[in-house]
Amino acid sequence: MSLPKLYKDVVIVGAGAAGMMCAIEAGKRGRSVILIDHTFKLAEKIRISGGGRCNFTNCHTSAENFISGNPHFCRSALARFTPQDFISLIEKHGIRYHEKKLGQLFCEGSSQQIINMLHSECSAVNVDWQLASAIQKIEGLANDENQDIGSNFRLITERNIIEAKSLVIATGGLSIPQIGASAFGYQVANQFGVRVTSLRPGLVGLTFAADKFSGFKEISGVAIDAEVSCNGTSFREDILFTHRGLSGPAILQISSYWQSGESLYINLLPQQNAQQIFSLYRRSTMLLPNLLAHYLPKRFVQVWCASLLAELAITAKPIGNYRENELLLIADKLHNWQVMPSGTIGYKKAEVTLGGVDTVELSSKTMESKHTTGLFFIGEVVDVTGHLGGFNFQWAWSSGYAAGQVV
Repeated sequence: MSLPKLYKDVVIVGAGAAGMMCAIEAGKRGRSVILIDHTFKLAEKIRISGGGRCNFTNCHTSAENFISGNPHFCRSALARFTPQDFISLIEKHGIRYHEKKLGQLFCEGSSQQIINMLHSECSAVNVDWQLASAIQKIEGLANDENQDIGSNFRLITERNIIEAKSLVIATGGLSIPQIGASAFGYQVANQFGVRVTSLRPGLVGLTFAADKFSGFKEISGVAIDAEVSCNGTSFREDILFTHRGLSGPAILQISSYWQSGESLYINLLPQQNAQQIFSLYRRSTMLLPNLLAHYLPKRFVQVWCASLLAELAITAKPIGNYRENELLLIADKLHNWQVMPSGTIGYKKAEVTLGGVDTVELSSKTMESKHTTGLFFIGEVVDVTGHLGGFNFQWAWSSGYAAGQVV
């Protein structure tokens, strides 16, 4: 039995944030659009984001908030669809929101409101849906095959055959495979000779060798306001001790800049001067952990002091009994604590995938392949990765909008 055949102007693979935004914009232009996704649940990454409230954008979005082989690539799309443009869309739908911190905007209700809004906007412009549908094969059509109908691509699924002029890949990255993430988008890129950069987990917790961090794993749940640095980049937010190592906003941020074999440097007292603190207590009989407990969590300082003094071969004693050079060493460690992660907790918990479709291969204005007419890549599948705090969703909206203007 032969499969039914559909003809569309645009087929979008991936019904997430970027895919739906692209569909909306293409539909507004009168294009016939079909959205295909291999899962039945719509936009699971939106649903679970922000603790279920969706950190849908950041007011302070700029190109400096993104990591890419070409740091300027994202500028064009971000300038043409801004955070305020998306805010206007959610206000049109009566979705209430608030700023949590640092420009991060969250729904007052649930992230399902964003999903419902995007679905409604797609329906308003007659976008067709094909969910829980696996794509078996994608073919590029030669000129003699498409001259009558104007199609550039043929997609074969278990339900039908779809031919379209434009093919948009919005399948995301490898992060959180339990909600459907896959390498499909990169496989399509490889099929059409589009280069993909190296991939690794981003915005992810870091792990440590058992013999290097064992004491700290006992204080799982303790959080500290700290500044974490690596490769010339620093982030000041909370770090969180876990049973596997370190997490928390500052660690998630710096993980995108950290490479295996490198150290992190942590300033445990970013608003204090440890040398000045020690000078105030120069004659004190107070023990070091008791003094530091005025500035840092008690459970942490007990483990940290024991580890540090053993490393420096310094005997535990009252503050007044330490030599000046010993206090200088301890002060330096408080502001420049060096730790070496052994790895990350992987894609299962990573919020994003670093790397992706090489931006050299794409038009920054349209997201179209420079070498394959009608082939577009948008969202996380592209080598553009935002910082924590709503930036990755803004890239999804902006890149989806850019492609939607031309597909």
